[in-house]
Amino acid sequence: MPVPFFRPSITQAEIDEVVACLKSGWLTTGPRTKEFEAAFAKRIGAKHAVALNSCTAALHLALDAVGLQRGESVIVPAMTFAATAEVVRYFDATPVMVDCERKSLCIDPEKLRETAKKTPKLRAIIPMHYGGQMADVDAVQSIAKELGVPVIEDAAHTLPATYKGRQVGTTADITCFSFYANKCITTGGEGGMAVTDSDEHAERMRIMSLHGMSKDAWKRFTDKGSWYYELVAPGFKYNLTDIAAGIGIHQLARVDALWAQRRAIAAGYTKELSRLPGIEVPEELPGREHSWHLYPIRLELSKWSIDRARFIDELKARGITASVHWMPLHLHPYYRKTYGTAEGLFPVAEEVWPRLVSLPIFPGMTLAEQDEVVRAITELAKLHGR
Repeated sequence: MPVPFFRPSITQAEIDEVVACLKSGWLTTGPRTKEFEAAFAKRIGAKHAVALNSCTAALHLALDAVGLQRGESVIVPAMTFAATAEVVRYFDATPVMVDCERKSLCIDPEKLRETAKKTPKLRAIIPMHYGGQMADVDAVQSIAKELGVPVIEDAAHTLPATYKGRQVGTTADITCFSFYANKCITTGGEGGMAVTDSDEHAERMRIMSLHGMSKDAWKRFTDKGSWYYELVAPGFKYNLTDIAAGIGIHQLARVDALWAQRRAIAAGYTKELSRLPGIEVPEELPGREHSWHLYPIRLELSKWSIDRARFIDELKARGITASVHWMPLHLHPYYRKTYGTAEGLFPVAEEVWPRLVSLPIFPGMTLAEQDEVVRAITELAKLHGR
C-alpha cells in the first residue's frame, strides 16, 4: 500500500466555499480575507492578524515592522528552513546562527544568550518551533528583554500548540504562521499569517503587504471605498486572496479536529516505533503541547548497517514516502560562501541532522497506512539492524 508523505484534508465545505467565492465575483483580497483574519485572531487570542500569501512574506514584513536596517543582525536557528534566514538577507542584514537543543531541535537558550551578548547591531531574535513543538519561549523572551530587542516567532509548523498553557501566537512581539499545502491548516497550497498585539506593527504590515498603499486600499473596489489611495512606502505584493481565505476559514474551524488526528497518529507511531532498536522517537516536552506537523525519528546509526539515505530509499521501495527536515543552514553552499561557515560550528545540529527522517503524518491518514509505515520500518530494522 503506497503511503504519501502528505495528503491534504479538504472537505466539501472548502470546495463549496471556493465555488461561492468564484461566483461572487470577488476573488482577491476582500471580505473573506477580513473574515479569516478576524477568526484567526480570535482563535489565537491576538489583537491583530494580517493574512499574507506565505509565512516567508509574514517573516519579511515582521522584520520590516520592527525596523530592521542594512548592516544590522538578526539571530536565527541553525536548524531551520531557508526562509527564516533568507528574509534577513532581503534587508542586506546578517543572519547570526545559533545551535539547537538536542531534544526539541529548537534554538538553545544558553547558546542564544552567549551569541546575543556578542552580536553587534542586534535588531531581533527569530526562534523557530521545530516540527510543531514550541521553543523555550520564556528563556528566549528573557534574553530579548535584557537586550531590548523584539522576538519574532517562526511558527510555520505550529498551529495549534501551547507552551505552559499559553497559545502559540501570544508569546512574541510578532508570530508568523504558514498555510502551505502540508501545514497544520492550509489555504489551498500557499498562504500565511502574521499575528501581533501591536497596533503599529499590524498597520505597517498591512500597508507593506499591498504595495505600500494607504490603509484598506482593497476597499477601493467596494461601494464603501474610493478610487483614491496614496503610496506611503515601497511595499510588496504579499496579500492573500479571498479564494484562499475561504478555504482557510473552513480549515480553521476544523483546526482542533485536525490536531487531534495528528496527535493520535503521533501517539501510535511512538507506541510502536519506540520498541524498535536503532530508532529514537520524538518527545513532547513537559509543559508543551506539540502540533505534530512533523514526526521526525532519529536513526541510531551505530545500530544500523545502512545510512539515512539508504533507509529512505528502502522505505520508498516499499511505497513509503519520507523526508528530511533539514540540513542545517550553515552547511548550505550560500552560507558557506557568503559567511565562511563550516562544519564544527554547531555540533548538535550537525550530529542530529544525518540521522533525521520525517515520517508521513497527516489528518485522514488511515490506521492501515500507519500500520504500513510501522511494518516497513520494522522490516528494515530486522534486515539492517546490527
